[in-house]
Amino acid sequence: MQRGKGMKFVGDSRVSAERKPNIPKDYSEYPGKTEAFWPDFLLREWLVGAVFLIGFLCLTVAHPAPLERIADPTDTGYIPLPDWYFLFLYQLLKYTYASGPYNILGTVVIPGLAFGGLLLAPFIDRGRERRASKRPFATGFMLLAFAGIFYLTWEAVDMHDWAAAEQQGKITQQVDVDKEAEGYKVYASQSCINCHGENLEGGAAGPGLVDTGHTPEEVKDIAHNGYKKMPAGQYDGSEEDLDKLAQFIAELKSK
Repeated sequence: MQRGKGMKFVGDSRVSAERKPNIPKDYSEYPGKTEAFWPDFLLREWLVGAVFLIGFLCLTVAHPAPLERIADPTDTGYIPLPDWYFLFLYQLLKYTYASGPYNILGTVVIPGLAFGGLLLAPFIDRGRERRASKRPFATGFMLLAFAGIFYLTWEAVDMHDWAAAEQQGKITQQVDVDKEAEGYKVYASQSCINCHGENLEGGAAGPGLVDTGHTPEEVKDIAHNGYKKMPAGQYDGSEEDLDKLAQFIAELKSK
C-alpha cells in the first residue's frame, strides 16, 4: 500500500521512498560552530590523547615508581600507605568520628553521602545554562567535593612520616640466613623477630641486623641495655643462649 507523497508505509513506520547517499551533512552554514565527527573531531581527540600519553610516559621514565622490599607478614610495625587517589579516604579514617567503633561512618556512610550528592547534582540543577555561574547547585557541589578531597589529601601527605616510610620499605642487601642455626632459633624465640623481621632485614620498628659491624660483646650489651630507640631489658633468656645469638648476629654478612 502506497499513499502520501514520496513515502512508503511499512506497518506504522514511514520510510523514505528514495534512497539517499550516506554522506556527511553540509556544515558550511554554521562556520566555526560545528565540525564533522569524522575525521575532524576524532583526529583532534586522538592528537590530544597522544600528547598526554607521551607526557605520561616521559614522567614514568624520569620518575620511576619507587619499589619496596618484599612484603613480610611478620612485620607488625609496617605502616602501609594507599595510592594518592585514595589518600583522602585514608585520612578520613584517622578521625575519631570515622574510625574505631564508628568505622562504618568513615567507610560507607560519609563517602556514600558525598558521592551520592554528586550523582544527584544533575537532577537537582536541571537548567540548560552551560556557564558555571548560572548553575549554582551543580557548581557548588563540584567545588565542595574538590575542596574536601583536596584538604583531606593534603592532610594525609602532611601528617605522614615519609622518612620512616622510606626506611620501612627500603630494599636491603639479601643474606642467606641459616634458620637452622642455634643463634637464629634463639632470635626467633625472643621478641627480636617482631621488630627486625624474619630475615633480619629490619623494618619500621627496628633496623636491619645484617652488616651491623658490632662485635658479639656489643650485641650482648645492646640486648641488655638497649640502643637508640630499642629499650633495655628486651632479652629475657639465658646467658648461654645470648652468646649464641650475639655470635650469630655479629657474623651476618650480606652477599
